[in-house]
Amino acid sequence: MNPYTYPTRLKAIWTAAVEKYQSGHQKPEGFLDEATLAELASIGLNVMDVFDYAEDFVAGQAPDFETFLMVCEARRDYFLTNQEGKPSEKRLDSSTLPAKDLETRGIVWLPRIIPKAIAKLKGELPPETMYGCGGDRRFFKTNNINAAEFLRVAWAYEDEPEKIADWVEARRQSS
Repeated sequence: MNPYTYPTRLKAIWTAAVEKYQSGHQKPEGFLDEATLAELASIGLNVMDVFDYAEDFVAGQAPDFETFLMVCEARRDYFLTNQEGKPSEKRLDSSTLPAKDLETRGIVWLPRIIPKAIAKLKGELPPETMYGCGGDRRFFKTNNINAAEFLRVAWAYEDEPEKIADWVEARRQSS
């Protein structure tokens, strides 16, 4: 995907995906054509990166295109910078994610969203797990955090979850 024009191309892919979902194609199988899948793969994305966001947008008007674009940008940057354009062979086992009601420092969902964010950055989320799902969005809203911003923090402190917690705690106290 052309580095200069990829945001415009992502907008076209997003718009087509939303329209396709609205018109009744509500399964990831066959949702995107091979050429589009290849374009997405060149920046570290896959069908679920588009399908999940289109599905949730049609169902509840969130996440919006701008959030989709910013999350894709964070993933793209990680993919091209840290992974040197090579996809990970690993997949997160969703059953290993911390329970939805667990908390760290009184912050519900934080233990769960940290490994999800890191898996999103690395392209290791399985199809059944969405970064930016309804639970994630509640966490972001409650703590005054943008989904892409959290990815950048997770990237900065990838191996230091306590620093991620420090950052969230500071953000929470400032809002």
